[in-house]
Parts: sequence; structure tokens; C-alpha cells
Amino acid sequence: MSESQPSPADGSLLLGVDFTSAPTRKKPITVAVGRWGCGERRPIYQLDEIRGLVSLSDYEAFLQESGPWLGGFDLPFGQPRQLIEHEGWPTDWPKFVQFFCAQPRAALRDTFKRWCDARPSGDKFAWRRADKPAGSSPAMRWTNPPVAWMMHAGIGRMLDAGLVFPAHRHGTSSTHERVATKHRIALEAYPGFTARKVCRTSYKSDATANQTPERAANRRAILRALVAGEAGLDIGLEITPAWSRRLLADGSGDLLDAVICGLQAGHAATLPEYGLPADLDPLEGWIASVSPG
Repeated sequence: MSESQPSPADGSLLLGVDFTSAPTRKKPITVAVGRWGCGERRPIYQLDEIRGLVSLSDYEAFLQESGPWLGGFDLPFGQPRQLIEHEGWPTDWPKFVQFFCAQPRAALRDTFKRWCDARPSGDKFAWRRADKPAGSSPAMRWTNPPVAWMMHAGIGRMLDAGLVFPAHRHGTSSTHERVATKHRIALEAYPGFTARKVCRTSYKSDATANQTPERAANRRAILRALVAGEAGLDIGLEITPAWSRRLLADGSGDLLDAVICGLQAGHAATLPEYGLPADLDPLEGWIASVSPG
């Protein structure tokens, strides 16, 4: 672990953020807030609360909350280099973020569609190096799920808030530089990667009609594995019975996903250089807890 990384002993909060690009009271941005703890065999994520942010203004205020904290955020932090270079977009990550978030969605949609229309069936999208190992949607996908719009709504606000982005070499001159205790550190997360370590079938749905007993059973299995440290992460979960019941009762899976995002960030912090590839591309970044190899 480098000097730039938080540890269970330094008092940092661990946050997990299940993001939506259009938050409402019914479907808020979900933030799991917890603390580091020391278990017998591994660090522990002690869940304190889960908050709902009902607007992007609330999200901006949350990003400004004082540190130290480390957060896992379920939204793309970058786009594929192949697409960026093809379009002649900026290849310096902060400048690209500012450019991307300033574009009208209609213009971006036209660019994405033009790219896909020019390519054969089965190979429509450009992919970041981390996407396929993570099993995530391509970052340029604009529908079902619209992850490109999640990036468009979220990452510029995060950059403006002055967060540290280790996977993009932004906020410190390198990941070896000591991070001041006030710093707020952001890692890209993808909860589906960890959930599939436990069960390969669906555990959530936003549609009430699809919130079945089978999906509830899958959430129960995932939660048990997280608590037992059997979900492929070098960090365990400590959670009260009341919060366990709420996670299991939430058919959308948003509460569980937020907790997994926090666990993925904590897992990454137990690894040298957050587990980032030695040949990291800081334009594309990386997804926490996904092995480079």
C-alpha cells in the first residue's frame, strides 16, 4: 500500500455511490456511508447509514463534504481511447471530461450512433480496457443502461469538486505522493462485477412486477457472502440486522449496490497502487477490484 492510500487506521470514511443521472425522490442517488474497521483476518467496512440524494444539486453538496474519505462511484469516469482519438477529442483526461460534459447529449448520441452504425453486428461499440473484464456495459452506451449519460451528469461535477482520481493520475502528481488528510478520493466502481462472483442471475429490478422472490433470494446470498468475506474482496462487511433487512427488502437493488461500491473501494485500497495496472491508461482509467491480469 502506498503512502497515498487510506487505511483502516487513518480515520477515513468509506463511501459507496449508486449513481443515477436523473435523481428523484423515488429513484435517488444512493450513498452508503461507513467506516473502516479492523477484523481478525481482514479490514471491515462498518456500514453506518445509507442516504438518498434527490437532485444533482444535492450530489454537488455531497461531493464538497469534508474528508478524509474514499468513495467507489458506479458511473464511468472515462470513454474508450479508440473512440476519443477517432473523434479528435481531447486526450488529456481533465480536458476531456470538461469537453465531454459540455456537449449536448443529442450531439454525443449522434456521434455514438454514427460509430455503431459503421461497424458490424456483434462489434458495434468501442470498449475501455477494463469494461470487458468487469462485465460492465461499454462506457459509450447511451441506452439500456444509459451509462454515457451517467458519466455526462456525474464526472464533471466530481472534477469540479476537486476530488482525487488515482486511476486518472489526477489530484496528485502520482499515486506515490502523500494525500493530505482532507482529500476526497474517488474510484470507479461496478457492483455487478462483485455480485456475479456470488450469483449469475439477476438480483434486482426497478420494475415492481419483476421484483420476484428469486431476485430476493439472490440478494440474500450476495449479502451473506459480503458479510462472510466470500465475494472476492479483501474486506468484509459489518452491518446491523436493521440495515440487512432494508437491503434485502429493496427490490431495486440500489441499497445493496451502494454498499458493494464502498466495499470495492475499500478492497482496492488494500492493494498496492489501488490494484491499478502497471500500464494504466489514465485517459480510460480503471474499475476498482477488477484484476489487471
